[in-house]
Amino acid sequence: HCFTGSREFAFNLLDLGSYISASGVVTFKKSQDLANIFKDLPNEKILVETDSPYLAPVPLRGKSNEPSYIVHTVKFLSDLKKISFEEFSETTTRNFFNLFGKLK
Repeated sequence: HCFTGSREFAFNLLDLGSYISASGVVTFKKSQDLANIFKDLPNEKILVETDSPYLAPVPLRGKSNEPSYIVHTVKFLSDLKKISFEEFSETTTRNFFNLFGKLK
């Protein structure tokens, strides 16, 4: 489920082999500390989620969240990490399949 913990907790989770998931919360103005944690996480350990119908990302904050809004969270994180939207999308998709396997 979406991560909103501390830097120390995030890196302890990574030490255990965990993936860490971002929701729209990371895009909120008052979530700069969280954004900085995600900036420092290895891309290969990041997942992105909607937490629908809650936690819609900026610029749709306050609306009922839906899966199509995930593009705003991915765009925010790709900009934060200074990589292309396409590359970050491919990485997080690959992470999903590495974690959950191919869906049948």
